[in-house]
Amino acid sequence: MSAGCRHSVGLHADGTVTAIGDNKCGQCDVGIWRDVSAVASGNVHMATNTGNAHTVGLRPDGTVVAAGWNKHGQCDVDGWRDIVAVAAGWRRTVGVRSDGRVIAAGRKSEGACDVTDWRDIVAVAAGDWHTVGLKSDGTVVAVGNNQYGQCNVSEWQGIVRVAAGYLHTVGLRSDGRLLATGRNAQGQCELDGWRDIVEIATGSSHTVGVGSNGTVTAAGWNELGQCNIGDWRGIVGIAAGCAHTLAIAADGTVVAAGDNRYGQCDVSAWRGIKLPAGRGPASIGSA
Repeated sequence: MSAGCRHSVGLHADGTVTAIGDNKCGQCDVGIWRDVSAVASGNVHMATNTGNAHTVGLRPDGTVVAAGWNKHGQCDVDGWRDIVAVAAGWRRTVGVRSDGRVIAAGRKSEGACDVTDWRDIVAVAAGDWHTVGLKSDGTVVAVGNNQYGQCNVSEWQGIVRVAAGYLHTVGLRSDGRLLATGRNAQGQCELDGWRDIVEIATGSSHTVGVGSNGTVTAAGWNELGQCNIGDWRGIVGIAAGCAHTLAIAADGTVVAAGDNRYGQCDVSAWRGIKLPAGRGPASIGSA
């Protein structure tokens, strides 16, 4: 699954894709996609969002498809080849190649697309104005806007997952604990007490984690109920949009909490959504 600012995307086990919510820019026009193995959705902070968003799909053959807002060329991915992971941020798309190098398309003003010199990358995450890369040795790199220290990850070690929000970055360590840096105005980086976490996701200003027992924990902005997930059980995968949270349970059911003004949380009828293949390094925002 993947969650954008105002839309939600579900990847079915048969490789087809479903999307609901705001479709102002065609970001939900994914019904014709086939043979997709991962999805990602562009996100943006609600305060500045105008409904502009895009959706990206990765195919098993390493090619990439995209739909939606393309003002900055973030959907110009037709020529990409040999891609093994994708992420979508505000106004850009990022892909990891099988050789560990990274490619990006979209807005370059803040330096978030300056990833061509990265090597040995196994996963990427895209925030609004910054991009984060997880290396095979468990270290992390980041480029782009660093106004709140969201790119201060050079000393992180033993990381197996990364996630990027509007202005914060989160890393999941191999011991199940979390590291966080960046803007913390809503408490989205207050994760020191979290333990035994196996999956993470970040919305604009909230952070979500799945424990090994299938329960879910959330911190940060909760004005629209996006953190009201304390009663969820049996969860194996999560995604976080601007102000909503999605989760899939081991039995394949999908639940959602938070902003539903565009129907982005109307996922209870979804069936056949692809379950996560396993834990470990992967592109946050992809499933």
